[in-house]
Amino acid sequence: MASAELRDELDCSICLSLYTDPVSLRCGHFFCRSCIVSALDAQEAAGVYSCPDCRAEYPERPTLEKNRKLRNIVERFSSAQPEMEETGTFCTYCDSPAAPAVRTCLQCEASFCEKHLSRHSKSSEHTLVEPKVTLEERKCSTHKEVLKYYCPIDKACICVSCWVAGDHNGHDVEPLNVALEKKKEEMTIYYTRKLQTEPKDSSVQKCL
Repeated sequence: MASAELRDELDCSICLSLYTDPVSLRCGHFFCRSCIVSALDAQEAAGVYSCPDCRAEYPERPTLEKNRKLRNIVERFSSAQPEMEETGTFCTYCDSPAAPAVRTCLQCEASFCEKHLSRHSKSSEHTLVEPKVTLEERKCSTHKEVLKYYCPIDKACICVSCWVAGDHNGHDVEPLNVALEKKKEEMTIYYTRKLQTEPKDSSVQKCL
C-alpha cells in the first residue's frame, strides 16, 4: 500500500508515468522535462505560459529547475526489489534471473526490460504501456483481443475484430498511442484558452 502511494507521488501529471528527468516550475510543481517543454511550446503561440497543475501564470517562458534528488528517488524506486515483487512483472525475453519489465507492448503481448526494449519494434502500431502482469484488462470483452485502436466516433477503445467485422466496421480509427498524444494536445490547448477567457481574480493572483 505504501509503495502504491509513493508511486502516485512520483508520477508526472501530464504523461501519468514515473518522472523522467524531473524539473520544476517556480510554483513548485514537478513534471518530466519533455512533458513540460511540449506543454510550454503549445502555449507559446498564445503568449501565455502557465502551470498545467495550478495554472499559475508567467509573463515570460518559465525557467525549468532540475531536481537531482527527485530523479535519484525515482531511479531507486524503479529498481527496488519490493516494487518488482509487488507488480510481479518481469521481462518476457530474459533468461533466469529475469529483469524487471519497464514497458509492456500491447501488440506483442509481451513485457520488456531496458535491454530488450531497445531491440523492440519502433512501429507506431506497437503501443507501449506501463508493465502489466496480465493483459486481460487491456483486452476486448467481446473478442478477447488486445485493444489497439481508438474510435473517435464512439469514443471507445477497440480491437482489430471490432474494427474489421464488428460494431466499428467502416469507422475511421487511430492507434491508441496516436489518440493519446492528440488528447494531450487538446487538453493543453483547452486550458490555455480557458486561462485567456477567465476573468482574473487579483486576490488569487497575489498568492501565486
